[in-house]
Amino acid sequence: MKVASICTTLLLTGMITQAQQSAFNGQYPSTKKVAHTDEYFGTKVQDPYRWLEDDMSEETKQWVVSQNKVTNEYLSKIPFRDAIKKRLTQLWNYEKYSAPFKEGDYTYFYKNDGLQNQSILYRQKGNGKPEVFLDPNKFSPDGTSSLQGISFTKDGSLAAFQISEGGSDWRKVVVIETRTGKKVDDTLLDVKFSGTSWYKNEGFYYSSYDKPKGSQLSEKTQIHKLYYHKLGTPQSQDKLIFGGDTTPRRYIGGGVTEDERFLVISAANATYGNELYLQDLSKPGSPIIPVVTGFEFEQDVVYNVGSKLYILTNQGAPNKRLVTVDASNPVKDNWKTIIAEGKFPLSISSCGRKLFASYIEDAVSKVYQVDLNGKREKEIILPGLGTAGGFGGKMDETETYYTYTSYVYPPTIFKYNIKTGKSEVYKVSGVKFDPSLYESKQVFYDAEDGERIPMIITYKKGMQLNGKNPVLLYGYGGFSVSLTPSFSVSNLVFMENGGVYAVANLRGGGEYGDKWHDAGTKMNKQNVFSDFVRAGEFLISEKYTSKDYLAIAGGSNGGLLVGACLTQRPDLFKVCFPAVGVLDMLRYNKFTAGAGWSYDYGTAEDSKEMFEYLYKYSPVHNVRKQAYPATMVTTGDHDDRVVPAHSFKFAAALQEGQTANNPTLIRIETKAGHGAGKPTDMIIAEQADKWSFLLWNMGLTYKG
Repeated sequence: MKVASICTTLLLTGMITQAQQSAFNGQYPSTKKVAHTDEYFGTKVQDPYRWLEDDMSEETKQWVVSQNKVTNEYLSKIPFRDAIKKRLTQLWNYEKYSAPFKEGDYTYFYKNDGLQNQSILYRQKGNGKPEVFLDPNKFSPDGTSSLQGISFTKDGSLAAFQISEGGSDWRKVVVIETRTGKKVDDTLLDVKFSGTSWYKNEGFYYSSYDKPKGSQLSEKTQIHKLYYHKLGTPQSQDKLIFGGDTTPRRYIGGGVTEDERFLVISAANATYGNELYLQDLSKPGSPIIPVVTGFEFEQDVVYNVGSKLYILTNQGAPNKRLVTVDASNPVKDNWKTIIAEGKFPLSISSCGRKLFASYIEDAVSKVYQVDLNGKREKEIILPGLGTAGGFGGKMDETETYYTYTSYVYPPTIFKYNIKTGKSEVYKVSGVKFDPSLYESKQVFYDAEDGERIPMIITYKKGMQLNGKNPVLLYGYGGFSVSLTPSFSVSNLVFMENGGVYAVANLRGGGEYGDKWHDAGTKMNKQNVFSDFVRAGEFLISEKYTSKDYLAIAGGSNGGLLVGACLTQRPDLFKVCFPAVGVLDMLRYNKFTAGAGWSYDYGTAEDSKEMFEYLYKYSPVHNVRKQAYPATMVTTGDHDDRVVPAHSFKFAAALQEGQTANNPTLIRIETKAGHGAGKPTDMIIAEQADKWSFLLWNMGLTYKG
């Protein structure tokens, strides 16, 4: 029986009467302007909303309250808002599982019963009954504290897990004895951008910054430090291993190899390019030796067999290659390539003394099992054109797990037999969805300079190409991030009622390796915005939609994308959703770890040419008095990745510049950060508001 026939039928109906139209007739909160001027290479730049950068001031807090009040009043008047939220809640309410992983005598997995705010970590021994191991829903009454990573000792007897409060990147680390769940050490505080990597059962390595003297949510964090924490000793006595004043780096990570022989250290000053260091832990007092210095390339130790290291690198290989070298003399001249660079970007995982080579081919996954000499043994046959992730595990395991998904294939967990190469379904998604009713196809369109850009368009079968379909176009285009197909319950509530979801794989991403990434960075950043605009124009020219029904969305760097496109081409879009965006391009590097984004963006201090380029597209600085699309800016008051001041200043500028009756609102989530760990009820409410705002401002309605 078709899902559509057993569910309440919900319809998007056509244009509503002018009396019902969504024009914003209210008043925005008053946002004061101050006389503040910065000078860059002789150019004076006004910054009238500089005061909104102070997240500790009472005035800023009151501004947030006032803006949320106006936004909530507007959203509450959309007659079908509750119906959309109800439908989203129905769709979300199914059991969700993670792929299992083995630690000691137990198999662990995450499970959410359906609407729990945080997924629970379970464990089971053999075929025994699963038991709750760790329930993050008990971390805080409102579900806003989350579990953000856990690591176990090699024998599985101890675990260190991280807690994020209100979505912050600052974490607490708690150590427990796994047999009883008893806490066995002091809680570590103020840990940021870090894993926890155990050495034997004695202690673990972790990274952090010195705690800011001012605002912990916005003050600049520059010097990362790698520490070793010995169990049973106070955090104040933790040993500095790397970083600090002697080797200042902005990002440092340390990990112990599975055999506990080596400490591998990665050090970087930006989000691209890293140094690699090695310490032989089998020899007490051994020095930390450099493998690669400088930040021109990226490299990582992904596996080792004794002293033989396997390093994934893009040196001489923009799509990456896998090399081996002996740890006794691991310099580049001694590297031996065992998996050469291919046409598409490569990543590596390992399990059962095998390697798994994953490629992104035109934004979809191809995976091969490879022996330790780099020889292909088997291709993992996937269900279709989608995304496969996982393929990890311990050296002595005989099977591994992976999750496959696409825009029309809910996440499904497969068990893979390493010896036979056979996959079998382990867990099927319980979401009420019939994929036979939908179509997802990849198209290619030409950028302004002739570059071929892929885009995947997903919609309900039977859609007519009449230019009247509501479309949400999503993009990112930065930091070598690849947008590969994934299923979304939130998108389903849109698509099941005639909406079209389109994802453009813009330059700046990692879909085609370093060349693709670099084509959307620094003085090439405009390529990203132009590629996105061309995606919208393509959807219109092919009659998927028209300007009256085209919405765009993106988050973080994607928020910058939306902000730049709506200021450059306000005539092209009907609705815009810049989320947690980097929107002040002259000052992004002044907050938290923002200076590390300079590889992609450049900074206003680099040169006159770089300043002028940033100034020309910076969304905050390019708002004019004109008609803008209906826009809902979204952010979180605890976002210490992209500080909310970006969104505050942009929303204030848009509200002042808007000459049309289209609403220009900001939705500020409280006790929420950049997105990680957000509770389920908060996600559903936010998504319901997004779809309500989109449909209402397209003159459409939603009926159950």
